[in-house]
Amino acid sequence: MIILFVLMLFVLWLGSRYGGLGLGAISGLGLAVMVFAFGLKPGTPPTDVIYIIIAAITCAGIMQAAGGMDWLVQLTERLLRKHPNRITFLAPLATFTLTVLCGTGHVVYMMMPIICDIALRKGIRPERPCAVASVAAQVGITCSPIAAAVVAFVAISNANGFDITIPQVLMINIPACLCGLMAAAACSYKRGKDLDKDPEFQAKIADPVQRAYIYGESSSTLDKPVTKTAKASVFIFLGALVCIIAFAAFPDLLPDYETVKAVQGAQSIEVTEGITISATHLAEEGILIDSITEIVDEDLKMNLVIQILMISAAALMVIFCKANPKKAVSEAVWQAGMTAVVAIFGIAWMADTYFTNFMPQIQSLLESVVAQYPWSIALVFFVVSVLINSQGAVIVAMLPLAYSLGIPGPVLLGVLPSVYGYFFIPNYPSDIATVNFDRSGTTKIGKYLLNHSFMMPGLVSVGVSTIVAYLLTRLIF
Repeated sequence: MIILFVLMLFVLWLGSRYGGLGLGAISGLGLAVMVFAFGLKPGTPPTDVIYIIIAAITCAGIMQAAGGMDWLVQLTERLLRKHPNRITFLAPLATFTLTVLCGTGHVVYMMMPIICDIALRKGIRPERPCAVASVAAQVGITCSPIAAAVVAFVAISNANGFDITIPQVLMINIPACLCGLMAAAACSYKRGKDLDKDPEFQAKIADPVQRAYIYGESSSTLDKPVTKTAKASVFIFLGALVCIIAFAAFPDLLPDYETVKAVQGAQSIEVTEGITISATHLAEEGILIDSITEIVDEDLKMNLVIQILMISAAALMVIFCKANPKKAVSEAVWQAGMTAVVAIFGIAWMADTYFTNFMPQIQSLLESVVAQYPWSIALVFFVVSVLINSQGAVIVAMLPLAYSLGIPGPVLLGVLPSVYGYFFIPNYPSDIATVNFDRSGTTKIGKYLLNHSFMMPGLVSVGVSTIVAYLLTRLIF
């Protein structure tokens, strides 16, 4: 068990050096070693989560191809430029909202050059809004009704006896995460030296070439024309989101189906209406029954609802909004989302294989600690997220383990914000892109790796969000 745990950590460390596709593929290699070299029984790949990501990313990618994403960014930029003095607070709210709507944090790529440009022209140190905005783009994942992390949490919780819906998760997470982000923004408001007092920055702009590079071109989307079909794609997308939330809040609206289900421990069989024969009597007659079945009504599952509505919305955009599917697959949102699919596929399958095979040992090691301090599972989620770089993968891999340890569902809902820890090591694409977009050089990765611009806002945001969410669940549940 210890050898394979070290192997799993090594695989995650090695894969993180190669990014999403490399991380997923190298995790698959770790899975192969576990199965073929050590004889472990393969776990279950997270197919439901993967299907949801594919559907949501396809819809968001088609909307981007139709021009809808440009319109959303344009509306956001107009708000930011109207209140430049408040950029440190408004920028994280903007990236957070876009992530909640689109289900992916990779929309930050379109916003970050604009945020940096507004800060520079107002004389505000770009590190202040840029770092917290990058963190906010990832925080929004646990607040999005179409994000794999939220849907996976609901599905796994329901399967383990904690009846929770997507609106209930959002009711806890959105206010908690907003509190965390505003705390991080407040801590960033006077962070670092002002540009006119920063000797490093002043030395840069003393060079005419560097000054032209830093202040030269203005990044803006306001001059881009927005077509009616682009706006229509956004309304179709938002309409699908509203339907998803409505079905989650009012499950009676969903169609139900008759399903044949095995009944454990049944004492009799209904031969026809009103006539039953006891299982004991059948056994006495030499008729052995392995299982008894009955026909039950089951509602359409929410993971299927999301997939159907997202794919349908994408189809409507292609038909009515002139969205080019070939363009969609070449855009950043679709490519980043499909990269996440591969990463989650490899990581979660490897982790599920490990934890499934060593569940009794892991339970005996952890159950005494989590029984006394159930909130401590938040530390486990955070550490695993630092290694995995995916909130959805953390939930799929670790939530079943948490339930098996006897941790109550409300506690796990309360610590849900702690599944975002991959800002800790600055190797995530959105953080690296933010560093590159900041032409002033104030947003940076430090000499000692961990002293980077995202550490403080990340720790403050996740810490405050988790505490607030935990308190909210105590009050509500």
